[in-house]
Amino acid sequence: MNIKGLYRDELIKLITPVYRADQILQWVYEKQAESFDAMTNLPAPLRAKLAEEFALNALKEVKTRHATDTTEKFLFKLHDGSLIETVLIPATPGLTSTDDRQTVCVSTQAGCAFGCKFCASGLDGFKRNLSAAEIVDQVWQVQKLMKQKVNNIVVMGMGEPFANYENVLRALRILNAPWAFGIGARKMTVSTVGIVTGIRRLAEEPMQIRLAVSLHGATDEVRGKIMPINRKFPLKELMAACEYYAQVKGKMLTFEYILIENVNDMIEQAHKLAGMARRVHAKVNLIPYNPVEGLPWQRPDRDRCKVFQHVLRQAGISATLRIEKGTDIAAACGQLRLQHER
Repeated sequence: MNIKGLYRDELIKLITPVYRADQILQWVYEKQAESFDAMTNLPAPLRAKLAEEFALNALKEVKTRHATDTTEKFLFKLHDGSLIETVLIPATPGLTSTDDRQTVCVSTQAGCAFGCKFCASGLDGFKRNLSAAEIVDQVWQVQKLMKQKVNNIVVMGMGEPFANYENVLRALRILNAPWAFGIGARKMTVSTVGIVTGIRRLAEEPMQIRLAVSLHGATDEVRGKIMPINRKFPLKELMAACEYYAQVKGKMLTFEYILIENVNDMIEQAHKLAGMARRVHAKVNLIPYNPVEGLPWQRPDRDRCKVFQHVLRQAGISATLRIEKGTDIAAACGQLRLQHER
């Protein structure tokens, strides 16, 4: 049983008196102890019991890559030898309202079973879901390694969050808890390939977690070519679920749209995307494709990307064109893992 996967009330049932459980949580999250032996204000018999009955670390650092733009990518090994990736994305000064923002992009699965044609995450197949502790520990490890407080979470790494719903929400509740990281729910964004059931379920969660939908195509024909999930949940169903989320939460959601040359970067796609965004009051995050070795797709040139963005803005849609980060360290999902395993 891993401490980082437990709620405070669950730990209190296992460790008494209450103040001892709170001391343990303080050591784990505030003091970032790497072992139970380091918890020096606990009695030696209790430390021995903790070491016997609980695990403290779920991940082991394998490799870290530093990008010229200050993005950091981490390759972690799990207890069964599976590999996952986590990325630290510092804010870009001048482009955000809070230049001290430190965003961690976490993975939720080892590999991915959804087979999006442009993504490296599933190229070596799907191994398993991550536990809540393994998700929480990604943030813990990054904060420890970089000596910087994380204040923003995006669940956009390897895997599909809604295919591991219970563990993902447990991890986010722990990251949100004042006795752990205290990261506000509005500073958390979950990204899905379009699992309609998951979107509707998230809409009914009391936590005000933000939603991002990986759209990448504004018609079933285009989206279906690169995202197999579109066969199960076509755009009509997906848009209905997005409308439900927007109505229940009363907040804006995000459409993520990776621009791939001669696949989905046509002007007609931009016009259709504008209509979809207007319908559910969504903003659009345009992402020039990050090339993956072994895949045929290419990034459109910057001018073509800007034209696509201009069409959306002319239609009254809030559309950002992401500055590519971490290109020199293979920061796109699954690339570093793939390179390491091969």
